[in-house]
Amino acid sequence: MFSFRIVMMAIRSLRQNLMRSILATLGVIIGVGAVVSAVSILEGAQRDVLQRFETLGADQVLVFNGSDSHSHRRTQTVSLLPKDAEAVAEDSPDLIVATSPQYNGGGQIKYYERNAYCSILGATASYGEINNYFVEHGRFLTREDVRGKSMVAVLGHTVAEDLFGARSGVGKSVKINGKTFIVVGIMEEKGALGFLEVDKQVIIPLSTAMGRMFGSRYLSMLVLQCASAEQVPTCIERIKKSLRATHRIKAGDSDDFIVFTQDQFKQQLSNVAKIFAVVLYSIAGISLLVGAIGIMNIMLVSVTERTREIGVRMAVGARRFDILRQFLTEASVISFIGGGLGVICGWAIANFLGEYTQVLEAYTPPISIVIALVMATVVGVVSGIYPAVRAARLDPVLALRYE
Repeated sequence: MFSFRIVMMAIRSLRQNLMRSILATLGVIIGVGAVVSAVSILEGAQRDVLQRFETLGADQVLVFNGSDSHSHRRTQTVSLLPKDAEAVAEDSPDLIVATSPQYNGGGQIKYYERNAYCSILGATASYGEINNYFVEHGRFLTREDVRGKSMVAVLGHTVAEDLFGARSGVGKSVKINGKTFIVVGIMEEKGALGFLEVDKQVIIPLSTAMGRMFGSRYLSMLVLQCASAEQVPTCIERIKKSLRATHRIKAGDSDDFIVFTQDQFKQQLSNVAKIFAVVLYSIAGISLLVGAIGIMNIMLVSVTERTREIGVRMAVGARRFDILRQFLTEASVISFIGGGLGVICGWAIANFLGEYTQVLEAYTPPISIVIALVMATVVGVVSGIYPAVRAARLDPVLALRYE
C-alpha cells in the first residue's frame, strides 16, 4: 500500500510539472525508441535475408569471380568460364549432381507499347531443377537452345503480367535490349531466390547472353548442387582442387575464385548485423545517458522544492529509508513512463519505415520490449540514487524551517 501511494505521488508530481517532466524523460524516450526501432529493423532484415537464403538450398555451393585471400592484387580477377562447370562435374561425378553456370545482366524488355526493366539471366537447362523453380506455361530452356545460341526467352511471372496481362505470352515475340526473342515459357510465381527477385527476371540461353547479348567470355557465377548437404565440405575441397587445376594456379598462389555456402552467407550476415548493432546501441546508450542526467536534474529540483514536505514526513515518523525509497520510486516511475513512450515511438518508427520503403520488414521481438523497459527502469533507479540519498540525509529540523 505504501509503495502504491508513492507511485501515485510520483504521477501527481509529474502532472504538476508536466513540461519539465516531458523534457526530463525525453532522453529516455529517444534512447529506448532508438533501441526498439534498431532491434526491429535489424531483426526484420535478418529474418528476410535468412528466408531468402533458405530458398537456395543447403546442398548448393556458389562460386564467384575474385580472390578469397587477404591480398588485394587479384580481387578484380574475372576467371570463371563455361567449361569450368563441365570440368568440375567430370572430376566429381559422385559428389556434384548438377551444375548451373550463370551470367547476370539487365535491360529493357518490350512488347509493342508495353515495356519493363528487368534483370536478364543467362542460364542452362539445369537452372530450374537446381532451384526447384519451374515453368507454369510453355517450356524451359533446353540443351539445344544453349548449343544453338537460340533467341528464345522464359519470362518471370511479374514480367509476363506487365507485358501480357492475363493473356499467355508463349509464342509471342518481344524485344530485349533491341533484339528479338521468342517467348517459349512463363515461370511460376516464386518471389525470391537468394537476393534475386526472380519474378522480375528474363531467362535466356547462357550462350546467347554471353555471345549475342553482352559479349562476355566470363560467367557471373557458378552454382553447383552437391549430392547431399552433409557432403558440402567435401564438395568444396573437390571444387577448389578442380578449379585450381583448370585455371593453372600454382601451389602457394591464392585462388582466383570465391566459394560460398549458405552457412557462410549466414555467418557474414551475422557479423554485419553485429557491427550495425554496436553502432546503433551506442547511439541509444548516449541518449539514455542524457535521459539519466535529465531525470537526476528534475529529482534534485524536486528535492529542493519539497524540502519542507520531507521535514514534515520525518517529524511524523518517516524513516530515512522511507524517504530514500520514495524518491527512488519516483525516479523509476518517471523513467518507466519514458521507457513505455519510447517503446511505442520505436515500434511506430520501425513499422513506418517498413511501410514507407517497402524494402525493410520490421519485426519487434517481445523480449526486446521487456529489455527496453528494464533498461529504462534501471536508468531511473541509477539516476535517482543521488537525489534520493540527498533527500534522506536532510536534517528534519532544518527541513521544517526551510522556506
